[in-house]
Amino acid sequence: MDEVITITKNIKAGNISPVYFFMGEEAYYIDKLSEFIDDTILTEDEKSFNQMVLYGRDVTMQEILSNAKRFPLMAEKQVIIVKEAQELSRSIDQLESYLENPQPSTVLVFCYKYKTLDKRKKVYKLLQKNSVLFESKKLREYQIEPWLKRVIAGKGYQIEPKASAMLVEFLGTDLAKISNEIDKLSIILPKNSLITADVIEKNIGISKDFNNFELIKAIVDRNSISAYKIVKHFSLNPKNNPLVLTLGLVYSYFSKLLLYHGLKDKSPNNAIKVLKVSQYALKDYDIGKKNYPMRKVSQIISILKDVDLKAKGVGAQNISQGDLLKEMLVKIFN
Repeated sequence: MDEVITITKNIKAGNISPVYFFMGEEAYYIDKLSEFIDDTILTEDEKSFNQMVLYGRDVTMQEILSNAKRFPLMAEKQVIIVKEAQELSRSIDQLESYLENPQPSTVLVFCYKYKTLDKRKKVYKLLQKNSVLFESKKLREYQIEPWLKRVIAGKGYQIEPKASAMLVEFLGTDLAKISNEIDKLSIILPKNSLITADVIEKNIGISKDFNNFELIKAIVDRNSISAYKIVKHFSLNPKNNPLVLTLGLVYSYFSKLLLYHGLKDKSPNNAIKVLKVSQYALKDYDIGKKNYPMRKVSQIISILKDVDLKAKGVGAQNISQGDLLKEMLVKIFN
C-alpha cells in the first residue's frame, strides 16, 4: 500500500518514469495504478492522439516498442498502457533493448497480472534500474481488515469489526470483489455512516447470524445451542456454505489456538505478530485458551482432519454435510 501511494504521489508531482511495470498475483492494485495513469498524465484533449491502450493477446512486443519510440503529437508525453501483458511472457525479453534507452517522452505501462518475472533475468534487472517496478502481492487474511478500514475511511465511512469479518469470509481476499461491494454500499449510504453487520446482511445478502464467523464464535464460547443452529442452517444451504470452507476456517482457528497456548510471551503485540490475526480477533484466543486446554486443542485438530477425510470419502461414504458438521461439534464439545 505504501509503495502504491509513493507511485501516485510521484506522478502527481510530475516525477514520471518512462516505463512502469506492474506485476503480481493481486490484480486490484495493478488495475488501480493503470487507471490512475490513464486518468492523470494527459488531459482529455491530449488523449485523442497520445494515449493508447493495447492488449497483450492482440499485439506483439515489437509493435508495442515501435509505438513507444514515436514522439507525441502536440503534447509533452504519450501514454501507452499494455493490459493483459502476461500474454507476452514468451517475448518479454525483447523489452531489454528498449529499457537500456527508453524514449523519455513516452510513458509505457505494462499490466502483467497473476505472474511475476524471473528475478534472475536481465529484463528484470533492467526494469529495477530504469523503470518503476511494482509487485502486487496477495494480501493475507489478517491484512485484509486494516486494508478494508483504510479503503472505507477513504470513501468517508467506518465499518464495525463483525461486518468486516463477514465481508472477508464471504468474499475471501479478493480485493476487487470487496471494493466493488463497498462501492455499491457507498451509493446507498450517506457519508460518515457506520457499516454494520445489519447493513451487510440487508444490502449484500450475507447472513449476520448464520455464517462461519458466528459458528467459530459459538465454538469458542462453547455455545453449543447456537453452534448447532448454525450447522443446521449450513446443512439446508450447502451450496452457500461449503463444508471445505467451514472445516478450513475451524482448523485455522484451532491451529492458531495451539500456537497461542505455546507462546511464552502472550502480550497483545507479540500474539498479533505471531498468530497473524487482528487485534479484534485476539480476544477469541484468550477465551479459547480458557475453554480449550492444550491437550483438547490437539484432539480437536485430529478430529477435524478425520472429518475432512470422511468428507472426501476416505473411511466413510455417503455421509451428508450436515451429519459431518454435527459429528464435528459433538466431538469438539465433548
